Amino acid sequence: MEISRHAKILKKESTALLIIDIQQKILNVIHENERVVENTLKLIKGFKVMNLPIFYTEQYPKGLGPTVEIISGELNGNAVHKMTFSCYGAGNLFQELINKDIKQLVVCGIESHVCVQQTVLDLIANGFQVNVAADAVSSRRNLDHITALTRMNKHGAEVTTTESALFELLDVCGTDEFRSVSKIVK
Repeated sequence: MEISRHAKILKKESTALLIIDIQQKILNVIHENERVVENTLKLIKGFKVMNLPIFYTEQYPKGLGPTVEIISGELNGNAVHKMTFSCYGAGNLFQELINKDIKQLVVCGIESHVCVQQTVLDLIANGFQVNVAADAVSSRRNLDHITALTRMNKHGAEVTTTESALFELLDVCGTDEFRSVSKIVK
């Protein structure tokens, strides 16, 4: 019998991070917003250590403002602007993911029950494996957040945590990447 790994385990060669709409004008009213920012920063730093692609969006930036500075300061490149709740309508983002041979996404951002949920469902509909970092997403109300996690999971999303996703991508300990990411998650 051949020994194999579970197909849903994240793989470096096919994974990207997608940060959805962590913008100042809405962040202040988000339940446990400090947790969302802290864990999003861990994901960004971990993905940078592993040299993995990172994408981020902004919902109606004219009204909601830009991505919060503490996060945008860690990111290279420009936000993909959108008017739709789902990132499905964020320019050619989905096509860019396909073109870069991204098959797995770690998703974080706000709000769990609106932009995150609609994006996750649309990503799944387009054949992506989606891993929602439950500790890096939230909503204004906790009930909306919990309900969204349940619904996304029911429809095929893997619900995980920041640390779990990062260690899946690392795969092994004892490397320089492992040491760097271990410091980030502590």
